[in-house]
Amino acid sequence: MVKKLQKMAQKKAAAPNALLDSQIAAAVKDSAQQIWLAGMGAFSKAQAEGGKVFDALMKEGLALQKKTQGLAEERISAVTSKMTAVAGGVTDKAGAKWDKLESIFETRVAKALNKMGVPSRKDVDALIKRIDDLSAKVGGAAPKARRAAATKKAPAKRAARKTA
Repeated sequence: MVKKLQKMAQKKAAAPNALLDSQIAAAVKDSAQQIWLAGMGAFSKAQAEGGKVFDALMKEGLALQKKTQGLAEERISAVTSKMTAVAGGVTDKAGAKWDKLESIFETRVAKALNKMGVPSRKDVDALIKRIDDLSAKVGGAAPKARRAAATKKAPAKRAARKTA
């Protein structure tokens, strides 16, 4: 490029404005040389300081990674606690629905047994009380013995049914 500019400057020197053209060519030549030298200096500096810059970039990257991991862990912790709370609420609702279902089942079974003529626990208790009252009027101490015998027989009957 410099040789081209010199040739152009020589050709222009032959022309009437040769002095002006040669001054322009010299200025362009000086500018080009300064740009070239600046580029070489930048390359040399980048080559010398490249390791330092690389180390500095690694440190910044490591700091950014730690910060990002910390934020991610905080977010995960927050989401985990929210999900635990939601799961607890769902469990409570399911338990309430299960209790309601159990209550409905017990009520319907009691109605079905009543329709079949099976006495309820209240009926049996009322009957025992009535028998005790009558026995007390008639005999005296017999109701307590009968009640004790009835409570001993009931578990034995249940155990016999389970084994059968």
